[in-house]
Amino acid sequence: MKLDKNTNILIVGLGLLGGSYAMALTKKGYKVSAVTRSRRSIDVALKNSLIREGTNEPDPKLIGKAELVIFALYPHAFVEWIEKNQHLLKSGAVITDVTGVKGTLVKKIQGMLRDDVEFIAAHPMAGREVSGVENSDDSIFEGANYVVTPTEKNTPEAIKVCEDLGRALGFARISRLDPEEHDRIIAFVSQLTHCIAISLMTCNDADHIGTYTGDSFRDLTRIANINEVMWTELFLDNLDALIHQMDLFAAEFGRLRWMLASRDVEGIKDTMRKSTARRIALDQGK
Repeated sequence: MKLDKNTNILIVGLGLLGGSYAMALTKKGYKVSAVTRSRRSIDVALKNSLIREGTNEPDPKLIGKAELVIFALYPHAFVEWIEKNQHLLKSGAVITDVTGVKGTLVKKIQGMLRDDVEFIAAHPMAGREVSGVENSDDSIFEGANYVVTPTEKNTPEAIKVCEDLGRALGFARISRLDPEEHDRIIAFVSQLTHCIAISLMTCNDADHIGTYTGDSFRDLTRIANINEVMWTELFLDNLDALIHQMDLFAAEFGRLRWMLASRDVEGIKDTMRKSTARRIALDQGK
C-alpha cells in the first residue's frame, strides 16, 4: 500500500498522541477513524472534527476496512489488543505505533502477528504534560523528531508508508534506528531526563518553592508533571539501558561534586565549557 488521501486510517487509542495524530491528519484531508475504550473520548473527537467516525468497541467493520492502523496505546495494552483482535485486521494492512520502547515490544508484536499484516514501529518524539483527547495539539510535531525502527521483517514499502506518515504529521526530522539502538538512545535522551526531573522534585521537601523559584528550576522540572502509570511501564520495559544511563549520570554528577569539594576551578570551568559546546551543537541539530 501507499499513503495518500484515499487511505483508510484507523487510530486505536485516543489520548493526547492519538488525538493529536487525528487532528494533524484530518486537517490535511486524510480519512481518519478511531477505536478507543472511552465513549466520551470518541464524542470529544467527533465534536471537534478530529475523526470521521469512531467506536468504543472493537467494531469488525471499522477495523476491517482500515489500511493503516496506528496504535496509540501503552505497550501492554498494544500486545493485548493484538492477541485479542488481530483477526479483525484487513489483509495487507500496515500497522504502526507511538510507544516509547521498542526492543521487546517489536519482537513480541512481529512474532505473534499474522503473516498478511505488517508492523513497522515508530516513535514520535513529541508530547505535552497533559493527557486526554481534549488536549490534542498537532503543533507538538512541529520541529520534533520522528524515529522509525525497522527490522529484517519489514518491507521497503511499509517503511516508506511509516516515513510518509511522519511527514504528513509535520515532523521536522525523520530518522531510522534499529529497535535495540533506539532503546539505548531513548534511555539517555528521554527516560533519564524524566528520572532527573522526578528526583529534583522529590529530593527536597521545602515548602512554598513556587514563591522562590526561577526559570531554571521550572525548565528542568517541566516534565516532572508525569503520567506515573505510563512512565513506570516504559522505565521497566527498558530497565537495563535506563539503569546504565543512570549510573553514567551518577558518576558524572559525583565527578562534578568532587571538583567543587576540592575547589578544582579549572576542572569546573572545563566541564562547563564542554557542556556549553554540546548544548550549542544540540541547538544546531547536530
